[in-house]
Amino acid sequence: MIVWMAIAGALAGWLAAGLDSYGFFLGGLCGAFVGWGFRSAVRAEVTRATAPLQDQIAALIANGVAAPDPFFAPAAPVPAPTPVAVPARAQTPQTDSWSAAPSPRQPAAREPVTTTPPESGIVATTIAAGIAAAKGWLLGGNTIVRVGLVILFVGLSFLASYAAAAGLFPVEARLALIVAAGIALLGFGFRTRTDRPGFGLALQGAGIATIYLTLFAAVRLLDGFPVAAAFALMIVVCALGCALALLQRSQALATTAFAGGFAVPVLLAGAGGNIVGVFVYYTILNAAILFIAQRQAWRVLNLIGFFATFGMATLWGTTSYQPGDYAAAQGFLIVSVLIYVATAVLYTRATPGRLGNVVDTTLLFGPALAGFGLQVGLVSDRPFGSAFAALGFAALYLGVAMWTMRYRKDTFRVMNETMLAIGIGFVTLAVPLALGARWTSSAWALEGAGAFWVGMRQARWMPRLFGLLLQVVAALVYIATFDTTAAVPLANPAFLGAMLIALAALATAWWLREPLPHSGSRMAQSYQRVEHALAAPAFLFGFAFWCAAWAAEAIRAVPSLRAGALPVPVIDPALQPVVVMLAAVASAWLAQMLGQRRRWAVAFWPSYAALPALTLAFAIGVIGFGRNILSMPDWLMWGAAIALHLRMLFVNDREAPAPREMLAATHVGGVLLGVAMLADALWLGIDRAGLWRTAWAEVVFLVASIAVLLALTLTAGRAMRHAADKRWPLDRHATAYGWVAAIPIAVLVYGGALLTGLLSSGVAAPLPYVPVLNPVDLSLGLSLATLEAWRRTMLAAVPVPPGAAKLGGTGALAALAGLAFVIVNTVWLRIAHHWLGVPWSIDLLLDSVVVQTGLAILWTVLALTLMVVAHRRVRRTLWLVGAGLLALTVLKLLLIDLNAAGGGARIIAFMGVGVLMLVVGYLAPLPPKDSHPAEALA
Repeated sequence: MIVWMAIAGALAGWLAAGLDSYGFFLGGLCGAFVGWGFRSAVRAEVTRATAPLQDQIAALIANGVAAPDPFFAPAAPVPAPTPVAVPARAQTPQTDSWSAAPSPRQPAAREPVTTTPPESGIVATTIAAGIAAAKGWLLGGNTIVRVGLVILFVGLSFLASYAAAAGLFPVEARLALIVAAGIALLGFGFRTRTDRPGFGLALQGAGIATIYLTLFAAVRLLDGFPVAAAFALMIVVCALGCALALLQRSQALATTAFAGGFAVPVLLAGAGGNIVGVFVYYTILNAAILFIAQRQAWRVLNLIGFFATFGMATLWGTTSYQPGDYAAAQGFLIVSVLIYVATAVLYTRATPGRLGNVVDTTLLFGPALAGFGLQVGLVSDRPFGSAFAALGFAALYLGVAMWTMRYRKDTFRVMNETMLAIGIGFVTLAVPLALGARWTSSAWALEGAGAFWVGMRQARWMPRLFGLLLQVVAALVYIATFDTTAAVPLANPAFLGAMLIALAALATAWWLREPLPHSGSRMAQSYQRVEHALAAPAFLFGFAFWCAAWAAEAIRAVPSLRAGALPVPVIDPALQPVVVMLAAVASAWLAQMLGQRRRWAVAFWPSYAALPALTLAFAIGVIGFGRNILSMPDWLMWGAAIALHLRMLFVNDREAPAPREMLAATHVGGVLLGVAMLADALWLGIDRAGLWRTAWAEVVFLVASIAVLLALTLTAGRAMRHAADKRWPLDRHATAYGWVAAIPIAVLVYGGALLTGLLSSGVAAPLPYVPVLNPVDLSLGLSLATLEAWRRTMLAAVPVPPGAAKLGGTGALAALAGLAFVIVNTVWLRIAHHWLGVPWSIDLLLDSVVVQTGLAILWTVLALTLMVVAHRRVRRTLWLVGAGLLALTVLKLLLIDLNAAGGGARIIAFMGVGVLMLVVGYLAPLPPKDSHPAEALA
């Protein structure tokens, strides 16, 4: 009911809103709530109506009497069982359809009770319950009220946006109505704050947000409305919201009011306006949050203001910033950072803990990270702008830390250390920003590793955290300044920067193998749990930059000697993916060797990604750039990479701490990649021979799939039948190769054969076309034989793989029979095309008299063969299949050949089919019924 009411409401809202998307959304939401209310009402009514009967059944079961069937009441009176105590509700007259059956507790001659008709009673009570549910929905729980207020607020915002267009009454009147609605919500909510606190607080928050909306809309929509007056009123409203929240000690009210206030510019973003007004508006709201933070430690309110402010600034800065907005943006950013740093200090002051006051890490790090990022964007075009921005943030955080250490050294210990670390980080950041980040990102990484080592030696967690963060920052700076243009190999910023970041991270990962000592404080214990979990991510981080260093060298370009010319790549761009892949696979092999010798489990992980690296290189190099794996020098690198991959597979199967299923999936993926590689090798021969417009090119992928499936059948299939004498990898992955990997390849073979038979005309140039002895027919026949061999092999496996038993069913046999039927028919179509001159077009082939006559005779011969074989093997189902094909042939003669064929062709078709049907009737009469119908087609 909820779904259907939601759909109906969505359609109604969509139509009522003039096919706008918001109408669809709001209508669907309202419809869902109405459906929920009616469903609850119906369920409640059904429960009330069946309650007496349920009580009787429960009482009877408790006394060992079977429950009566209300639909099949006994014809004779049933003796009453031992009297039992039944709740009073069960003694009231029944008013539902179940009361038609006599109660087993009373004699059958009981006087009938006059009742209300069941249908009308249910309808009446359902309507009443629906009205009660709707009333409870409007005036009930806090969650429902809040959802309704959100919908109301969205509707009012749409009304304010719509006020910009011409309407039935002036814009001023519309805005006045919205203000009146907001004041009404605020007043009614304040009046009900004592009796219904949750309801009243929600209404007050919605009223404040509505007034915000109206004032902001007035500035946008009314040319003569004074901006100064609007902002003065906003200050008043903001002060009112602060006062109400503080008066009632309601974080929910403050959150609702400020969330609505921050949402106003977003809801009215399309109405135009000056960004300065938005900045002043947000600053007023942030100042109000700072005012509240002096009296209440409401973290949710602080976070709403922080994310709304810096989120809006980031969105505007990346989409709409213009150089002329620099002064306004700079002032807004500075004020916002100061407000939320101060808010973080006030929150720490108001939240004491066992080991010192609690800090809000989001408000400590957030203004530094978000504010510095925005500041860099503002001053990026000014000389040393980023360096001075870093020094400014360092001065702010170090200054606050020095001030708090002077007055609150003990209680603010955690916050002081955090601010000192942030300030020192900005000082460290200012130096490379002034000197050039390309050469200093590597120095940061080494500095971070050194800080981590010092913290490890001194059993201090703060230096270790600082070291980790500094390495992350170094990596981000490296990515931001990445440039592969360099004349000197290896000794260039791209290679050295990534390599030093990798070595620092790998060293850190090695130190993190065991839990590190700490001071024993609560913060240290919490950090230790997080730090120990970073061992694997740190290794993967370092390995990724190790591979990035070699990739940067592979794609390096040398500056051109000509002015204005583009740099010249050192390696051919088409060959670069293979070079990068070989470097990654070789690096994974080295990591695996390290894991073997040092018993370091995480060092095995890169070897699991060798197959994705091979696949990606094949997709980019072969498919993207058109290179062939057998080209020179590609085949050397591919051979080395595949050899290393197989070696890693061998080691992983014996020593890697990985699930066997994941290792088996790697083997399966390698088989599928092998199909593509074999096809690519065959395509090279097609290209060298210039056979792209012939059937040789059309069957390349099919032949590759057949070859791989046949190899799996002969090797893995044999291993699945004989448990002894198995070698790697079939000693443990025989089923993965013979069954799991073979399933998609068998599907490719089946689908490829079907498409090839239907689409390929069989041009065998430079050889002449010979029926059956041409690339298409040979490939189709081989595909059918390979599929049948694989099917029989899987059924003979010991044990049979899960799901493989279906291959012995009628469905699998019918699929193979259907493929064989298509193959035989398309052989005749290609004969008619090449030898009889019928054009290779589906319309022309089907319109050809010769083709239709041949098909009729061919189908009859096939039917005759099936029926004769079925008669000799006593397979009744197979005989019926042949008979069905024969009936289809007769139907074709009557509907197609009789009307379309010429005289000679008609005679040949009818006479040939008739004679063959006589032969069928003589040689293959209907055999008796099989005892095993599932084997009829075997």
